[in-house]
Amino acid sequence: MRIATYNIEWFTNLFDDDDRPLADDGWSARRDVTRAQQLEALGIVFTALDADAVMIVEAPDTNRSRSTVAALENFAALYDLRTRRALTGFTNDTQQELALLFDPTALTARHDPQSGLEAQRGWVPRFDGEFPLDLDVDSAPETIRFSKPPLEIAATSAAGVDFRMIGVHLKSKAPHGARTRDEVIRISIANRRKQLAQAVWLRRRIEAHLAAGDPLIVMGDLNDGPGLDEYEKLFGRSGVEIVMGEEDGPQLYDPHARQASTQKMGAQPATSRFYIAEEKRYLSALLDYILVSPDLRARNPRWRIWHPFDDPVCYGTPELRQALLTASDHYPVTLDIDL
Repeated sequence: MRIATYNIEWFTNLFDDDDRPLADDGWSARRDVTRAQQLEALGIVFTALDADAVMIVEAPDTNRSRSTVAALENFAALYDLRTRRALTGFTNDTQQELALLFDPTALTARHDPQSGLEAQRGWVPRFDGEFPLDLDVDSAPETIRFSKPPLEIAATSAAGVDFRMIGVHLKSKAPHGARTRDEVIRISIANRRKQLAQAVWLRRRIEAHLAAGDPLIVMGDLNDGPGLDEYEKLFGRSGVEIVMGEEDGPQLYDPHARQASTQKMGAQPATSRFYIAEEKRYLSALLDYILVSPDLRARNPRWRIWHPFDDPVCYGTPELRQALLTASDHYPVTLDIDL
């Protein structure tokens, strides 16, 4: 089975209010990319991925007049994708939903939010609820909420293997709205606290599943990675390391996350590429992961970042290489595993 995660930049802007793809010459939210160009690029990428299930980060919006599920299923029909069924979980007000697009002949999947599971360190609320956590060590817990509640899925493969998936899009650490250096520092630190708090909440849910023996895949955009910014030193570790778990306990595994946390020198894997206008250059970062529980690690997993320059097949296929650059500022990550 091939499972993928893919952050598609402002996917919602590619659909009209009837959830139909807008393949026209209007501008998308991508720099110098029309809606037709981004849609065509996405069609090429999804066809090349040929995945059984894709966790879509920044999926089209759900509101009074729009439907994430309808938009994704219309997109799949437009490009004749076998991942033709969609599901979503708790909606949010950011216009960036979490959704799974999957092949119904390869697996069954349903939204299955958990509540009140006991982890090693206490009760875990449902992801659309509130989580009290002391972020600044003043003995006064703050109330944490997910702006994008993780998508919890109970799945069964066509071969009859039951497993769970959690799709995530943790809070961005970027200091949006900052105008001065002091504001940049203040907002960056506040955002990192909230991002780490979401990682702690997620980790406690993971611990409950691991204790119950549930085969588990956690995937999506964690907006963090070991050594990614200077503020990490203030908190001791990254959100990704929190989600993975301590070395003396049950850990989730992703080889790219492992490489980033243990190899401090040399080339690092990257899943995203952003243009820094004031510096007139691109910044690459490892933000997207597919983390698996120890029992799934024993099922012959193979990971791949579909990077247009670092992956030889992607680079050697000009149409796919250009499509990856046009479709989003993130690249897909896939997991091939015996399920």
